[in-house]
Amino acid sequence: MSLQFAYWAPNVSGGLVISNLPQKTDWSFEANKRYAQIAERSGFDYVLLQTRFFASYGAEKQLEAATLASALAAVTEKINIITAVLPGLWHPGVMAKIISTIDHISNGRASVNIVSGWFKGEFIGYGEPWLDHDERYRRSEEFIQVLREMWTKETTTFKGDFYRLNEAPLKPKPINIPKIFQGGNSKAAREMAGRVSDVYFMNGNSLEKLKQQIDHVKSLAKSNGRDIQFGVNGFVIVRDTEEEAKQVLKDIILHADKEAVEGFKSQVKFAGQSSPEGEGMWENSSFEDLVQYNDGFRTGLIGTAEQVADRIIELKKIGVDIVLTGFLHYEEDLQQFGEKVIPLVREKEEQLKEKAGAV
Repeated sequence: MSLQFAYWAPNVSGGLVISNLPQKTDWSFEANKRYAQIAERSGFDYVLLQTRFFASYGAEKQLEAATLASALAAVTEKINIITAVLPGLWHPGVMAKIISTIDHISNGRASVNIVSGWFKGEFIGYGEPWLDHDERYRRSEEFIQVLREMWTKETTTFKGDFYRLNEAPLKPKPINIPKIFQGGNSKAAREMAGRVSDVYFMNGNSLEKLKQQIDHVKSLAKSNGRDIQFGVNGFVIVRDTEEEAKQVLKDIILHADKEAVEGFKSQVKFAGQSSPEGEGMWENSSFEDLVQYNDGFRTGLIGTAEQVADRIIELKKIGVDIVLTGFLHYEEDLQQFGEKVIPLVREKEEQLKEKAGAV
């Protein structure tokens, strides 16, 4: 099966790195419309819309994900649109209806990414309770169960610890049952992925660490009689030479917004340490790693187009299905990745197939 490519929509200001280095990236609807249309012409399969309600790590302005997803659905033709959702700030019945509506607007191209939550300020600010770490994942699991039931059953009656529904209908049903994505590195996150999610997103990491995660979550899914796919976050810097690409990385880190990075670090460390095993998604992240807030530098997609394509093939070999990309200059880097890197990956995938067939 061919690798698929996704990109983070820059639907919050500040871009995809916590740095004061100038970025040719805009958070507006018109810009995001342009990026989505470029991406689908350039071979991308998915766009992931971030969920953010309050400013954090310098992201002062935010376009709400589901609203933007519906707008992008109307101005694109092929790309699958993943709406990130925070259980606790939405009711799953309402969100099931919203995603189903987006699916109809897009003619079957809607998906959802369930974010269990690390930013306490958003919950407290809206007067919602901030749950313990594993309780947030229990709530997310119920949220997913409700979504699936509403999309597939005539009516839904659900009696959970967090949600109650009584013969709730949903019409029209989605054209295609939306895929359910999730992230998280803790034991609770991995176990939830094995039970209920379609795709498990991983923060950037070394090949060895990613392989360990893939093997673990795959075994959990198998024990539940399920298959699961894997996505990995990677920040992409493609330049004519490796030296140029590495210099861009150095410049991003050199101009990091130290106060914002430290604020983000304290928030995510607190969220992770509240899990029973004391580990979360950013447990081993350094200051430099956190300048790209999902550890995207660690994936190693930095160099020439050939080097980046080779690295992506290594990700494929360990079981990655979807590469989730972020860029410094969306105005040019998104299209260049589609024109230079994706075709190289396709060539290398064909070579892998031929080699496997010759064995």
